[in-house]
Amino acid sequence: MNELIVEGISKKYKSQIALHPFSFSASGGMCVVLCGGNGAGKSTLLQMIAGILAPSSGTADINGKRLGLSREEYLTEIGFMPDDFHAQEMMTVIEFLRFYGNFRKVGKARVDEVMEMIGLEEKRSALIKSLSKGMRQRLIFGQSILAKPNLLLMDEPTNGLDPYWVDRFVSILHEIKKNGTIILFSTHMMDVAAETGDKILFMKQGEMIQTIENNEYKEETTMALLKLHRS
Repeated sequence: MNELIVEGISKKYKSQIALHPFSFSASGGMCVVLCGGNGAGKSTLLQMIAGILAPSSGTADINGKRLGLSREEYLTEIGFMPDDFHAQEMMTVIEFLRFYGNFRKVGKARVDEVMEMIGLEEKRSALIKSLSKGMRQRLIFGQSILAKPNLLLMDEPTNGLDPYWVDRFVSILHEIKKNGTIILFSTHMMDVAAETGDKILFMKQGEMIQTIENNEYKEETTMALLKLHRS
């Protein structure tokens, strides 16, 4: 079974603490959601676990592989969706997905499967520069799941999605969970957090201030998160 263990991970820039020591764990088929306002430390945490930022202290292990000790092996376990889209805009949708598919040693059949899943099969030959914000968001989500990662990391994945695709995104996450993937993502959408999160970590000014073990009472979870945001 997949297992993620984060112990005492932190980030400090000179005299500014971006993230206080932070620990949590998750097992296969579990979704952990990071909630909190701007500057809470959500993106910093995700980028450190993804290997983009070096932590000031602490460790992250996925299936016994530690980022600082076996970086290449560690990164093969991960799919990452950043909050900003950075890609060559003169590439087509299919070129973009096949590029990442080749990088991850994923065959064309899987690329086509993902393109259909994210609803871009009719845009396969379209240039990235012609895509709407929501389509770009779906495309970068598609690249993150191409290799069926054991750990899926996403930073504000629902930004720019219309209500239909928010619902579709939630459905896809539930399907991914069934395959034993660990999902960790940040969101400002409390209803999405309540619908998908098995564990919700509420952050404020670089600290985890409350952990919510989610259950079937999704409406109550949403209200609890809204109260935390307003406090």
